[in-house]
Amino acid sequence: MAETPVPKIRRILAPNPSPMTHTGTNTYLLGLHDIAVIDPGPDHNAHFAAILAAVSPSQKITKILVTHSHLDHAPLARRLSTHCGAPIYAYGDSGAGRSAQMIALSEAGTIGGGEGVDYDFQPDITLKDGAVVDHEGQELIAIWTPGHFGNHMAFSWNGALFSGDHVMAWASTMISPPDGDLGAFRRSCTQLQQRRERLYLPGHGDAIDDGPARLHWLLAHRQDRESQIIYHLQGQPNTAQRLVEAIYTDIDPRLIHAATRNVLAHLIDLCERNLATCQGPIDLQAKYSVI
Repeated sequence: MAETPVPKIRRILAPNPSPMTHTGTNTYLLGLHDIAVIDPGPDHNAHFAAILAAVSPSQKITKILVTHSHLDHAPLARRLSTHCGAPIYAYGDSGAGRSAQMIALSEAGTIGGGEGVDYDFQPDITLKDGAVVDHEGQELIAIWTPGHFGNHMAFSWNGALFSGDHVMAWASTMISPPDGDLGAFRRSCTQLQQRRERLYLPGHGDAIDDGPARLHWLLAHRQDRESQIIYHLQGQPNTAQRLVEAIYTDIDPRLIHAATRNVLAHLIDLCERNLATCQGPIDLQAKYSVI
């Protein structure tokens, strides 16, 4: 059943709850006559039927937008596009938007990653940062926000910012290299802080009434985590896994992997900023030291 968080915007919750997706993926329908779908979600028959059922005979899906190409956001886009004839818009395929360092780490194949990536994803229309698409007479603005994923985009329309997995209320942002990039995440947060939108509609969980305040919290949280990592590295080189054991003392065991990926992202970022060094090539078994 479609919910209406604000006028002209409806939300349909995909049936894919999990520790990493919270209550499931939020699919948004924008417009009164021409419908733009943001994040169709996983290729799930019931969710596909729910999206189609939410479109009345007087309405037509004319655009499909994907914030990023994780398996819980993107796969249904192609099936929906084939069914209704609407093009798919996104920043690029699943390799788009990575920094040179993340490309090198991906090619080296030593840090793992690649969790939940839709490697088959390919948009029909690629959007550059700041691209504007007309939708029912209003500007739909694409904002490139790498950090959680290299090809991540947020979308602004009708006063709301669709923040994907970059900004959510229920959890901090997962950053798993080489798809995730902590330096890019911080820069994207700073970019969004310059914008006017306050209402954020995320890829998972409830709406965020004060998006700028949440951005402030996310940046402060990352700074706090960095300080903890530096503290535990002083005087003793250590691995990402050992740092997780020292820092995340009361974590749900199902989230240990995600925590390890986030710590690895911090370690890579510290090395890039010459605040830490790695004993040998960067990988999951390597020991890191502060400078």
